[in-house]
Amino acid sequence: MFKVSLRCASLAALSALAFPTFAETDKDVEPALQDVVIITTKRVENASESKLNPELMPHEGVDLSLLVSRTPGGARVGNGALSGQVQYRGLFGERLNLRVDGQRFASGGPNLMDPVFHYAPASLVSQLIIDRGISPVSAGPGLAGGADAIFKKVDFNDSADLSFGYDLSAGFRTGDNSTSTGGVIGASTDVWRFNLIGSYEDGDDYDYPEGTVRGSRFNRSVYGFSSGLKLGAHTISLDARRQNTGASGNPPFPMDIRYFDADFVQLKYLGDFEAFDVKASLQTSDVAHAMNNYDFRPTPAMSALRETYASAETKSGALSVLFSALTGKLELGLDGNKTDHDVLITNPANANFFVSALPQIEMQRLGVFGEWTGKLGGWNTQFGLRVDQHEAEGADASVGSALPMGPRMLLMAYNAADRSDDDTTVDAVARFWSPERGGVSWRATLAHKTQVPNYLQKFGWMPLPASGGLADGNIYVGDLNLDPEEAWILEGGFDYRGDKLYARPTLFLRQIDNYIQGVPFDDTVGVIDSTVEMIANMNGDPTPMRFANVDARLYGFDVDFGYELDGPWRLDGVLSYVRRERRDIDDNLYRVAPPNLTLAATYEKSNWATTFEVRGFATQDEVSLTNSEQETPGYAVFNLYGDWQVRDGIHLSAGVENLFDHTYRDHLAGYNRIAGSDVPVGSRLPGAGQTAFVRISFTGRS
Repeated sequence: MFKVSLRCASLAALSALAFPTFAETDKDVEPALQDVVIITTKRVENASESKLNPELMPHEGVDLSLLVSRTPGGARVGNGALSGQVQYRGLFGERLNLRVDGQRFASGGPNLMDPVFHYAPASLVSQLIIDRGISPVSAGPGLAGGADAIFKKVDFNDSADLSFGYDLSAGFRTGDNSTSTGGVIGASTDVWRFNLIGSYEDGDDYDYPEGTVRGSRFNRSVYGFSSGLKLGAHTISLDARRQNTGASGNPPFPMDIRYFDADFVQLKYLGDFEAFDVKASLQTSDVAHAMNNYDFRPTPAMSALRETYASAETKSGALSVLFSALTGKLELGLDGNKTDHDVLITNPANANFFVSALPQIEMQRLGVFGEWTGKLGGWNTQFGLRVDQHEAEGADASVGSALPMGPRMLLMAYNAADRSDDDTTVDAVARFWSPERGGVSWRATLAHKTQVPNYLQKFGWMPLPASGGLADGNIYVGDLNLDPEEAWILEGGFDYRGDKLYARPTLFLRQIDNYIQGVPFDDTVGVIDSTVEMIANMNGDPTPMRFANVDARLYGFDVDFGYELDGPWRLDGVLSYVRRERRDIDDNLYRVAPPNLTLAATYEKSNWATTFEVRGFATQDEVSLTNSEQETPGYAVFNLYGDWQVRDGIHLSAGVENLFDHTYRDHLAGYNRIAGSDVPVGSRLPGAGQTAFVRISFTGRS
């Protein structure tokens, strides 16, 4: 039977925190303190992971990125109810190593309307494992940290007797009148298991204190199965699911979602041999996407009607072997993937208007890695090294006869260019964490990490309002000659746990060469003296941007902390701060969350708890002049949460967010592009007004 700890539940309900705990680990490696909110009987923790249980988090919305934003160093780029991007210590997008049930895959749209966690509804996720600081090399390439959203499962039984299990939830929110339901049901023995999963979410345009944000409604459904077969020391699993995102608004983008139809399949093998362990997997994903500019917004002139079709198909595989080496464990492996992208822009009123904006872009990667974990000089250590070979190639582009001469000139230049590229990248990681003594465990990380340009940054030949999720109103164009990003990383801190107090501060520094961001297209900003600027001006932006390599530096700190008062009260908090600077010029990097602090007081009893929380965000005046970034004022939002363990297997949560109905605008929120809304066009989207929610979950096994 799945049982909820009220102490963990109450803390999760306030700020996604929990008192650090020790867990069972390999005898040879002592654990480090962790950021852990997960309710299981046993768990393995190390210095590189944090674990969260979405079922016990504040409801806030259906997007899993909202949960990550409540963790140390976390933030959310708000592009829509289902389109929020995770930002971690100032980095977001494909720089983060994000997975769903261990699977990495490409998003379907060039504006990242479907970031990775778009495909992980909170009602289906049992735990979110956050890579602390950076991702290990065994998890694949990536410039920064990452996270893995693990789906709910009814696991193998301990006997040959058939047992049944379920983990279901349902919730409702005012403000957008949204509902969410989902979960898993299944049966198993000690040899086999079979699960069915499903979820459905639907919501209207959300309200804020001064009106309604038009075009913010959403709709999403998921269904599939998970299965497994255990034959002695060998386990095989097969998972498959289909996701249908229906008509959903995206006010910060020039278009809204018509649909995302996506299929995911993965086959995994785990083998426990006498001298070594083996892991192998084959995975595929296929995302089909359509969007337009007339379903949720005033219909434009016939010549300006747009409907875009995009697709992304990813095939991947991995194989690794784990065995004893020296005083620890060594994992050797290889992995790779192949992704095919395609983007076609049309006018449904004119068959002669079409642009193959990103035609048949093929990107491949093959990597090898080694990762050793063990003891060295009294310290727990982890050393990792990986080498990846990347190849990218784009097909010839084409345009319809209705397109004017300007796009045709860019087309000819693109088709005449060398559109193939290959890069070799090297990632190296060294982690150190001390055994706990006197409640303190010290930790440090040194790393060299890399990231190759994505398909939009490299192959975007046509000036378009596609930015990889920036949603800043600018028009961008790519660069075939971009170099991979290269980061040198240093971070350190300690984890302290006393009888009443815990604190886990971290200092970090990232020095990034060839950092990719938008810069003015040329040196004569505002002077239309190029084909790119002419086309951009025709589409309302006389100062387009191009993706370029710059030099960057990111540094800061974050900490979570708490104190248990005498009696039923406790205090918890999270503080995050990051600075992003250009090193090549005197300017700041673009779009970073301001310093922010979450404080919460919890009153907890044996089977219920209530929490009063305040989340404060400082003024963000460290903005990018290069990108004409606007400053944002500071604000504070107050929330009230409650949890009740009704009985074993039934858990009820409720709360009121933005308790005092305050109007605020988050610095990472997108800019409204929908006319006729209560939010002016070009204004940052406001946060939701006072919103109440209720959620009930049912878990059990028989």
